Amino acid sequence: MSTKFPVLSTLTIATAFFLASCGGNGGKNENDISTLNVSDKIRNKRIADATNILPEWSKENIVVNHWPGDPDNLHPTNGGTAARSWILQLTANYILRNDVINLNVCPDLAEAMPEVSDDNLRYTYTLRKNATWDDGSAITAEDCVFMLKANRCPLTNNPITKSYFENIQDVITYPDNAYKFTIVMKQEEINNINFLSDYPVFQRKYFDPNNVLAKYTFAQFNNPDFNTDNEKDLLAWANKFNDAALGNDLSLLNYSGAYKVAEWTRGQNLILERKKNHWTQKLSDPNEYETSFPEKIIFKIIKDPTAQKLEFGSQALDASVWLSTATATELMDGGNFLTHYNIEFTDNYSYNYIGLNMKPDGVTHKKFFDDVKVRRAMGYLVPVDDLINVITLGRAKRMAGPISPLKDEYNTNLTPLSNDIAAATKLLDEAGWKDSDGDNIRDKMIDGVKTKMQIEFKYQAGQTFVEETAIMIKEAVYKGGIELILIPIEGNTLKEHLQKHDFDMYMSAWAGGSLPEEFTQLWHTKSYSTGGSNYVGFGNSETDALIDQIKVTMDSEKRIPLSQKMQQIIYDEQPYIFMYSAYRKNIIHKRFGNQIMTFDRPGNILNNLRLIALYGAQSGSVTNATESNQ
Repeated sequence: MSTKFPVLSTLTIATAFFLASCGGNGGKNENDISTLNVSDKIRNKRIADATNILPEWSKENIVVNHWPGDPDNLHPTNGGTAARSWILQLTANYILRNDVINLNVCPDLAEAMPEVSDDNLRYTYTLRKNATWDDGSAITAEDCVFMLKANRCPLTNNPITKSYFENIQDVITYPDNAYKFTIVMKQEEINNINFLSDYPVFQRKYFDPNNVLAKYTFAQFNNPDFNTDNEKDLLAWANKFNDAALGNDLSLLNYSGAYKVAEWTRGQNLILERKKNHWTQKLSDPNEYETSFPEKIIFKIIKDPTAQKLEFGSQALDASVWLSTATATELMDGGNFLTHYNIEFTDNYSYNYIGLNMKPDGVTHKKFFDDVKVRRAMGYLVPVDDLINVITLGRAKRMAGPISPLKDEYNTNLTPLSNDIAAATKLLDEAGWKDSDGDNIRDKMIDGVKTKMQIEFKYQAGQTFVEETAIMIKEAVYKGGIELILIPIEGNTLKEHLQKHDFDMYMSAWAGGSLPEEFTQLWHTKSYSTGGSNYVGFGNSETDALIDQIKVTMDSEKRIPLSQKMQQIIYDEQPYIFMYSAYRKNIIHKRFGNQIMTFDRPGNILNNLRLIALYGAQSGSVTNATESNQ
């Protein structure tokens, strides 16, 4: 085997249902560490340790991180929010890990990147020998194979992510080496290595004590005609594994990471505690992802901006990437916030968007957006530039399509739709939507029934800037003869509505990544019919074929034009109103050293923070961290 592991693929775990507006600071102190003039080239930032410990700084070795909402769950496979991903990164281990500092993947449980066969179809991993489960038993290839099978099993309730495992043809283990395994792929794909960095390994003997999945092959799971109805053992296993308790009952959580979930009071906080005598504490030279300096990491859920300001004002919070631009600006412009906190504004790959239901049932949801003219008209009516100015105070990049302008494959030919009432009016008239009764609401006869353009608009409840955004959009589109019915919904409930396609239009955000784009999860038709993330119903056989081609094209010079073609089709069809990618606000209290703020998710490596009062100042102590201004 030859050893080669090109940087390929992107894995965007899930829609970020906790919308985050990230923006500029508005600060006045020109000598402060804060970035006052945000550059398009800002990447990772390493912050020098504070030289003075102020008397009012707490000596507790605890990090309190601000959050706007709960994870959907902490199940090993069946979940889909950014918050869940963050917790699993601290409580679980992966074969490979997302390296948000170097914008790559790196070994986690694997002792090195895989050996790759000359045909790029066989990937051989060897696990480190010192990694153990909490019961003291070794993490072995058996656990990794079980994780792969559990994700691929047709009975596992993980429709959002199942597509990332469908290329696995087989996994080979070695009787003479319990730590070695080879993943055999059906075809060469850009995602064949990096998908492993987003799915945690979990213990076979805990989640499958009878070793049921060992009786089944990937060939069986890959066979669309595989009949599970007669597989009693498999059905019984899946029934237990899909039980929501495995992601919500803390007594049932079982991961190998350095932290455990000690407490979870929904709507208030989620508390992680450092495990005693964890295997990572015995490593002679741990990297930043293997450290566990804080004794506790508390995720404190605070949605109200006034409460957020009070908590930061009293130094009750240590870190956040979730503040609205307005809240951050008020904090920085008043009091002694900058005395106690570092704040950096960084680029990020995420973007805010509005999804339009392209396949309404015509009953529960009227046929508003099955017509591209109406979708495009709505794009002209949504005042994105005004939203950027008001909601993010100008600290955001306009989006025209699903790929960040930071990425090489970004299609520079796409032009964001301007706020143009005349253009919207023309398109709506052409589509047959006119105001026949003079009430300023357009209407149309559909299947013999007069239908008004009264459109349900769903979005996450509880965040002020999200609600303000919805109101601004409602007022703007009314000028075009469209009435929006605002429906704020709790984040996890909103996700359920989207998976059932129960909406006219909705607002959310997508957490992208630094690696080449793989369009399957969001845009392939199978991600619509199977409960994946193609909530809007985009696509056809032509776009499916293009997506399938993109993911098997390894040569970037050939893949990028294909990706740009896909972006053009999405732009022309307007399944989303692509709004903006806002600058992320990375905030960390100065009592912690080892601060690095990244523009890739999650933004802050919380387990790597050192309490200066305990560990001392070590300016520039973050290993392998570089500031990239390329």
